Amino acid sequence: METIRIINFIITAIFAVCYSYQFLYVPISLWFQHRDNRRMKNTKTEADNELCERHLKRYAVLICARNEEAVIGQLIDSINNQTYKGEITTFVMADNCTDNTYGVAVDHGAVAYTRKSSKYIGKGYAVEMLLRHIKYDYPLGFDGYFVFDADNILAPNYIEEMHKCHLAGNDAITSYRAAKNYGDNWISSGYGLWFLRESMYLNYARYRIGSSAAISGTGFFFADSVLEDIGGWPFHLLTEDIEFTINRVCKGRKIAFCRTAVFYDEQPTSLMQSVTQRMRWARGYIQVFQKYGKDLVSEMFHGNFAAFDMAMNIMPAFLLTAISITCNLLYGIIGAATGGDITIALWSMFETVINACSMLFVLGTITMITEWKNIHAGVARKIFSLFSFPVFMLTYIPIAFTALFVNPGWKPIKHKATTSALSAELVQRETGRKIS
Repeated sequence: METIRIINFIITAIFAVCYSYQFLYVPISLWFQHRDNRRMKNTKTEADNELCERHLKRYAVLICARNEEAVIGQLIDSINNQTYKGEITTFVMADNCTDNTYGVAVDHGAVAYTRKSSKYIGKGYAVEMLLRHIKYDYPLGFDGYFVFDADNILAPNYIEEMHKCHLAGNDAITSYRAAKNYGDNWISSGYGLWFLRESMYLNYARYRIGSSAAISGTGFFFADSVLEDIGGWPFHLLTEDIEFTINRVCKGRKIAFCRTAVFYDEQPTSLMQSVTQRMRWARGYIQVFQKYGKDLVSEMFHGNFAAFDMAMNIMPAFLLTAISITCNLLYGIIGAATGGDITIALWSMFETVINACSMLFVLGTITMITEWKNIHAGVARKIFSLFSFPVFMLTYIPIAFTALFVNPGWKPIKHKATTSALSAELVQRETGRKIS
């Protein structure tokens, strides 16, 4: 049984080799946060605002929604209340809906379309169809496109800040993601803390060192030139967001990160829904690696650090996790069947779990301290989430392992209207619309 301990040590060492560079993102991010915060305090923004207003663009907002009548109106309201003074047109694709998503979208001022398909299911197909409608109905086109999910809410200056980032020469941009229901339970807080860490200790650091950020589902922008370069929207895998990211990276392009553009989204609170969603993500990563793995490796050997970074993001963890689980299960079964001592294997697994929890606790604590003001929850919930965060992340292990063998397909996540006191306060503060 000592063999399994050696195997677990080797797997842990490989993990360290693959991901230790990401720990450098923490001091890099902290340094640039300090520098940027000091600069923002000491620099007047009048010149930036004048430049922004002199170069106004025509932007389209793309929302693909399936049975989202409860939340989509709040998102459109937050778009309508933006401080950006240029033209913004909101487009909604009511995708395979059985409720009144279309009607709510129209009532709140959006241009809406419908799509019905039992064969081509998923956000990627809906985005592609929506862009086709826009190209036909709006031949003048738009300078750029924003993509949101129906449960999102935008800070009032979101598009204005993204516009400034676009004017700075960036043709694809992702933004700062915060949870609007962080305090609901340990699942929503787990998501919330992860996305805050992803924003500030992955994407922000990547952007500041000149690498590429990664798009995570929603809250991103691409210029019309990107759409022309791609030739439409051909991203139909289970994780079309990371597929888009990898496509850009493999072409030597970069995705910027706009720290000052903040949006909020609703996280799942049901464990079953969370498992389904994350299994789709895990399976989607496998699909993306199967499609782009060769190109990523080629770019890596040509000195493209972003390609290495994205390759590490989507694949090694799944393989190493699968190997670890398989080996430990086999040794445990063999040991139990032969009457051998399995305590070494159990202790080795325990050590591995404790080390992982300790690392996740430290990462969560750093994120909590620096992003405290952007976490909309009570003090007790914030503190509790530091301890539940490692547990939430460890649930990824069986999910990732299962995704190697099971394709969960694309299933919508149910969202609810933001009616809690905290959510209502957030919606009112960000959109000016009072929720009863």
